[in-house]
Amino acid sequence: MPPNAQSLFTGNAAMQLIGQFDSPFVRRVGIALEIYGMDYDHRPWSTFGDWERFVAHNPLRRVPTLVLDSGEALIDSAAILDHLDEEFGRDRALIAPAGAERRAALRRIATATGTADKAVSFFYAKLFSPGLDQAFVARTQAQIRAGLTALEADCAAREGAWWHGAGPGHDDIAAACVTRFLSEAYTDTVRMDDYPALAAHCARAEGLTVFKAVSQPFIPPS
Repeated sequence: MPPNAQSLFTGNAAMQLIGQFDSPFVRRVGIALEIYGMDYDHRPWSTFGDWERFVAHNPLRRVPTLVLDSGEALIDSAAILDHLDEEFGRDRALIAPAGAERRAALRRIATATGTADKAVSFFYAKLFSPGLDQAFVARTQAQIRAGLTALEADCAAREGAWWHGAGPGHDDIAAACVTRFLSEAYTDTVRMDDYPALAAHCARAEGLTVFKAVSQPFIPPS
């Protein structure tokens, strides 16, 4: 554990999930932790207001960060979930262990999280550089819509309630978390009426107890 990390926490052995749940990346990790029944403490630190508190755990000062009970810090939601899957058991994880089914899930996850990455970068670009070139703005907005359109097509083509099976998997969770974030952060760009199958997917997910428990409306940084 970094020398100054101990003073930041209560000293118990639970994992520490750092980040606010209005981030789709933090939220999808929190939902997986809840579904897996893993004990953790939530530290809703802001990358703006709590900037310096991150330095002991994540040099990039990004979320999510998961501090294990050993003091080791994992960064990036994909890497964190890979570790949680391993701990829970690959054969029981929220994604197929191998093959075409796993590749399809990873593609859907990459589509969702890639769209969110683009949207987050665009949000900060607008925040710090209000005089953006309009061609860049139009191109980025088109990329965000294209990501949602791809997820819409996947939802519309699905036969069951979830891609993963009887309950939501990592791909179901990522799509729902990212879509909610986009619908709240980009009300001028994202209209859920344009994505009816995806909207139904999100409504189904948000109706689950675990999604209600791991939830926070979008709070724009100021």
